[in-house]
Amino acid sequence: MTIEEKRERYREMNKTVTRGQTLFAGSSLMEMFPVEKLLKEAGYDGIVYNRGIGGYVIDDLRGSLKECVFDLEPRRIFINIGTNDLTRAEWSIGQIMDNYDRLIAEILQKLQDVKLYFMAYYPINQEAAQECVREALKIRTNEKIKKANEEVKKLAEKYHGTYIDVNAALKDEKGRLKAEYTIEGMHINEDGYRAIIPALMKYVEE
Repeated sequence: MTIEEKRERYREMNKTVTRGQTLFAGSSLMEMFPVEKLLKEAGYDGIVYNRGIGGYVIDDLRGSLKECVFDLEPRRIFINIGTNDLTRAEWSIGQIMDNYDRLIAEILQKLQDVKLYFMAYYPINQEAAQECVREALKIRTNEKIKKANEEVKKLAEKYHGTYIDVNAALKDEKGRLKAEYTIEGMHINEDGYRAIIPALMKYVEE
């Protein structure tokens, strides 16, 4: 399914949503997160929507806020966007965060009362990387991710949101994404997502 097909699918799905619920938005690491299923497994009975789109950079989400955010009129948003931006060698962390800042400002201009949860970027595992992501992970290193997360935390403070770091359960003794939790060194498998649910639950239930 192409990005435009995913956007159209969301437009159709949004016609029947219950507004004022919990929304998860971002790129592939959000799209691949079976958050509704895993929260239900953990006993959460609230309504959750996932509007992640694989391949998205921050500008892409800014360009599709209507179908990914505004149409749902959420009361709270868990957002994880920018990891693909970190893979662009030509973009500095400062530039990426300036763009993230603009994204949040646009969301709050339309949804003044929404509660924002800024999710820390997930770690990667270069040693477990398959050929298809090896070059990308030379740019999106754990050191770079750590620095970017420090800036995401500042952004959360600026907008009076909540910074969430649920990565402890994902990391091995060297701070890498555990090999058993990754698909190819970059993306997370279902067991990995399941491992972060206990830490995420307290925020979802607020």
